[in-house]
Amino acid sequence: DAAAKLARKDPENPALKPLSDILAKHNAKRRNQLDAGAEYVAAAEQRGEENFPLYKWTKAVIEDPAKIEKHSKAFSIHVAGEEIYGKDVADALEAELQPLVGGPLVARLTKHDSNPANNPQPPAQYR
Repeated sequence: DAAAKLARKDPENPALKPLSDILAKHNAKRRNQLDAGAEYVAAAEQRGEENFPLYKWTKAVIEDPAKIEKHSKAFSIHVAGEEIYGKDVADALEAELQPLVGGPLVARLTKHDSNPANNPQPPAQYR
């Protein structure tokens, strides 16, 4: 929890150095999921909700206190500015991050399949 708060407020803080060094080696940056959701909602509200298929679901998530708590601690890793990258890149990054898992900087680590068919779909009320 403390590391997640620090990563959001002060990503260059020396306490995060072991994680930051690994990310830098892979030209990667962490992205907080709550912040990403809030930016998505803001963009949708500015440019037209009809152009953002996940708007309603994302807005509901970022307004739900339990989800705020959960997503404020969750980060995705972007490599070379990209949210989606090859399995080989993900595997190499995972191998270096694995020793940090369970420690104060990384509670857990998961990889996600970018194929929408293999991911949760918005609940019916948000489609």
